[in-house]
Amino acid sequence: MDLNYAPADLAFRDTVRAWLAANLPADLQHKVLNHKRLSKDDFVRWHQILAGQGWVAPNWPVEHGGTGWNTVQQHIWQEECAQAGTPPVMPFGVNMVAPVIMAFGNDAQKRHYLPRILSCEDWWCQGYSEPGSGSDLASLKTRAERDGDHYIVNGQKTWTTLAQHADMMFCLVRTDNGVRKQEGISFLLIDMKTPGITVRPIITLDEDHEVNEVFFDKVRVPVTNLIGEENKGWTYAKYLLGHERTGIAAVGRSKRELGFVKKLALQQKKNGKPLIDDALFSAKLAALEIDLMALEVTVLRVISQEGKRRGPGPEASMLKVMGTEIQQGLTELMLEAVGPQGLPFDLAFLEGEAEHSAAGDDDAAPLAPYYFNYRKTSIYGGSNEIQKNIITQMILGL
Repeated sequence: MDLNYAPADLAFRDTVRAWLAANLPADLQHKVLNHKRLSKDDFVRWHQILAGQGWVAPNWPVEHGGTGWNTVQQHIWQEECAQAGTPPVMPFGVNMVAPVIMAFGNDAQKRHYLPRILSCEDWWCQGYSEPGSGSDLASLKTRAERDGDHYIVNGQKTWTTLAQHADMMFCLVRTDNGVRKQEGISFLLIDMKTPGITVRPIITLDEDHEVNEVFFDKVRVPVTNLIGEENKGWTYAKYLLGHERTGIAAVGRSKRELGFVKKLALQQKKNGKPLIDDALFSAKLAALEIDLMALEVTVLRVISQEGKRRGPGPEASMLKVMGTEIQQGLTELMLEAVGPQGLPFDLAFLEGEAEHSAAGDDDAAPLAPYYFNYRKTSIYGGSNEIQKNIITQMILGL
């Protein structure tokens, strides 16, 4: 693999940089680069700016609204967005359910849902995990029973990210109890405004409302909202999880955060010298940077396979494990760099209600909540322990 950009790639990078400089709102950039919290309006505003340019779904086929960019251009785009400090495009619609609809949905579903995902007319959430079914997702118990031209859904989902904003959920439900557990699951698209759905917030340690419990009580879902075949949902779920795990690697964002750690290490002092000159700290930083370089090469290899119309394989599990461990390592080094200055919890500053932190250090103030939030990354999308089992079985053949 040639890791040097061709002249055409460098020209494309310049085009992207110029467009981002002209179109990324300064207030959104400030929130991202300073680890402040983003609202739904922030996410939607950036999504719609990208949609207006036709750049919101670079990995989609052109016939569905994609850009036609090659693998290298898509990688450059992600890198430049991360470095510029753009809000992320919410993955649940664009990067998770949309590939499933394209691959397994019917023509009517593609015509209806894909344009609404592109425009952000529909905000999506994911109905996978349940109180007793997380890493062992196939043990899920949410039930969908056929009643004429509808399914009647009863059960519960948990850890449902941003469900309080969602218009639609893609949901795994059990439609057959008489077969092997993986063979009795179906993939439904559920309108979150349907009677019988209750969304209950889960407030996390950093006092953020990011995740939820969702309850279904006799919720009627049209059979036309079934993706593919009944009882084949496990196949579609695995396909989706491959795309999710590839995206979780987030190389561009980690490279930006690596730069932030270096800035902190230059600012902070230890024994009268910049922290970056401390042998132990600099060794930790160097090890993370080497891992990140290796991860980037692996990501390029995996997405090049996707560009040949191959869905992500077990390599996506490698990206998920390494990507999340690097992300967590970076947040650990951030807190190590600022020390006790990272202890105060300034909610007003995090929410953008105060221009500066009451604790007096705007760089350090968000870092403890940021650290705690990133403890989840090794769990969602399939816990890293499960990913290591997949790597052992499917890559190493053990």
